[in-house]
Amino acid sequence: MIVAPLSAMAAPYAAMVMDARSGKVLHAENADTRLHPASLTKMMTLYIAFEAVQNGELSMDTVVSISRNATAEPPSKLGLRTGQKMKMRYLVRAAAVKSANDAATAIGEAISGSEAAFARRMTRTAKALGMTRTTFKNAHGLTESGHLSTARDMTILGRHMLYDYPQYYNLFSRRATDAGMKTVYSHNKLLVNYRGADGIKTGYTRAAGFNLVASAVRGRERVIATVFGGRSSSTRDKRVAELLDLGFKKAQTNVALNKPNRPAYMGNQGLGPVEVAKNADASPSGATGKSVRVVAAAVTRSLRPQLRPGAEPPAVPDTAPLVAEVADDITTALEEVQVAEAEVAPTPPAEDSEKAVAAAAIAEASGIAPGASVKPMRRPQGVLLASAGGTTADEATAEAAAQVAQKQEVVTRVSTSGGRHWGINVGRYPSRYAAEKVLLKTALMETSSLDGSLRKVVGRSNGFDANFMGLSREGADLACRRLQARQVTCFMIGPS
Repeated sequence: MIVAPLSAMAAPYAAMVMDARSGKVLHAENADTRLHPASLTKMMTLYIAFEAVQNGELSMDTVVSISRNATAEPPSKLGLRTGQKMKMRYLVRAAAVKSANDAATAIGEAISGSEAAFARRMTRTAKALGMTRTTFKNAHGLTESGHLSTARDMTILGRHMLYDYPQYYNLFSRRATDAGMKTVYSHNKLLVNYRGADGIKTGYTRAAGFNLVASAVRGRERVIATVFGGRSSSTRDKRVAELLDLGFKKAQTNVALNKPNRPAYMGNQGLGPVEVAKNADASPSGATGKSVRVVAAAVTRSLRPQLRPGAEPPAVPDTAPLVAEVADDITTALEEVQVAEAEVAPTPPAEDSEKAVAAAAIAEASGIAPGASVKPMRRPQGVLLASAGGTTADEATAEAAAQVAQKQEVVTRVSTSGGRHWGINVGRYPSRYAAEKVLLKTALMETSSLDGSLRKVVGRSNGFDANFMGLSREGADLACRRLQARQVTCFMIGPS
């Protein structure tokens, strides 16, 4: 293995190679030296964005109002304007693919209210991930005093990104994407020039040099390599390619998958019980206002009104219709209904089942939920409702029910979509035939969880992706976990 000498790199220099499946370090140079991470910082910005979406702080469709602070960030940038409204999904794409500084700042402000508060959350999250020598001061990675990390810590973060949020990992594989305002292009040339490379993040500042965290998969093996301090982008890419080659050479083929533990969700700790965010979401009509984000707002008690102590529930007049009551004890409620029915009318004979069907049709047409208990209406004793022909009220009700049942046809249909917009990837292969062969073999191996999925081969410039599509999110996660237990490399593909 020919390794570029340290003199070919911009000092200071650091590197690490890790087996992504087990977390085993395969190679390290100055891996614990604290250096400027540059735009590798945005991996943490995006990690927290995914965490915030996962825990309901916001969504990918949240509309963010861009601040003056965000628009003032130097390049690389998307070109956002102060006061502009932009969906979170486009900011995430711009930060992941183009490494846009203005988009990264806007993401941080949208989540924590200010970039300083977001940087504190970044540092807390880093410590929770085991990144013990990392401190963040901003969301974008531009040089700032105290904003430091290490090759080891950034490799750990890259591994967490891969396994904690696999549904978003495909963002780092994109060479181009729609960022709302325009199409943006990736700086990561390794995606094209290295077989099996599928992410994840580049970075550059004058103080940091050229940095890169890269991941590649070949068959069952996946390796992550990190370089700090490259002299140029081409020198850095060449060095990372050598490190990945070294990693694949040292990595064992059959290694038990040992995913890292996702840290406990902490949210925006330290911001007080209520954080008022100026970057409000826009309403469908276009109106905006301040958005209040309540932190640690878990429901601790029921909001249903309670009776005052000693108060009795209001009595219902005998002449008023009695409607279905909601009771906490379902069994008690059913018993009450049965007693009430026994008082009002005798039990119908078995041959009156047709009337029961007609009554069910009336109930469904009236909007009463199937299976709901409804107490019958009482009428004064001795009073009969009669039709022109002298028909009694019970007979009239049965006749009307039969007519409704004849005229109405209730059709139910189960949704065919079921949210089956997810998929899984089981590797990238040099030929379509090889990808199709792996898909068939995998489908036969894991028939239960992949039943009903669609085998799809997607051609790329550097190979053919073997995908199973048409799964629900839970189904894709289950299939991946079962395949990984069989030592099959797999990651989830989210809705595009």
